[in-house]
Amino acid sequence: MEYDGAPFAGWQRQADQPSVQGAIEAALSKLERREHTIAAAGRTDAGVHARGQVAQCDMERDWDPFRLSEALNYHLKPAPVAIRACARVDDEWHARFSAVERRYLFRVLERRAPATLEKRQVWRVMAPLDLEAMRAGAAHLVGHHDFTTFRSTMCQAKSPLKTMDEIRVERVETWAGPEYQFHLRARSFLHNQVRSIVGTLERVGAGAWAPDDVKTALEARARSACGPVCPPDGLYLVGVGYPRDPFA
Repeated sequence: MEYDGAPFAGWQRQADQPSVQGAIEAALSKLERREHTIAAAGRTDAGVHARGQVAQCDMERDWDPFRLSEALNYHLKPAPVAIRACARVDDEWHARFSAVERRYLFRVLERRAPATLEKRQVWRVMAPLDLEAMRAGAAHLVGHHDFTTFRSTMCQAKSPLKTMDEIRVERVETWAGPEYQFHLRARSFLHNQVRSIVGTLERVGAGAWAPDDVKTALEARARSACGPVCPPDGLYLVGVGYPRDPFA
């Protein structure tokens, strides 16, 4: 599924605020008149978008996957959520626990003029960033590390140890202006880890930090050593990997 996270308080259902989970469960209840609880591969935060989120649901009827996706998209209107595909899976399959990797994209738009059509879809910076410096800083974060510095103090993960498989930084020319795209890939992420990493690397690109300062911050294992946490606007969950792709 994909969704614009801007109008939502995040993925997770909440009693008094709109959520992506709540919107999909409401659509499901119109197809089968009962309460539904769905599970997702990643609980995206408020304002975070998705192009490749994956979730599971149990249905009483034997729905054709294509007809189910069409019916859900009809009942999801006008919420900015789209079911891109549905597939049948085995009973033991789980959207979250069966996943072996998650892929995120963070978009940073470089231009002085305010973003209009891209508003809330990118993080806008007004000055050019040093691409090679950001790549050098990112290299310190690839591999198995204690990411205490780069996780929220509210993170509920039992351990700060994570393996970052890839951090790739590119500069792409778009119709709106130059865009720095940060591609991050790992089996799982800590709360606010991506936004903490991108916010820190932006400081490197702006010249406020040296690339080696990222290594120093990582080794400090202290939240206070982190650079600024960037806004959620440019963050997208773009894909989830499984040992066998159910949508293939």
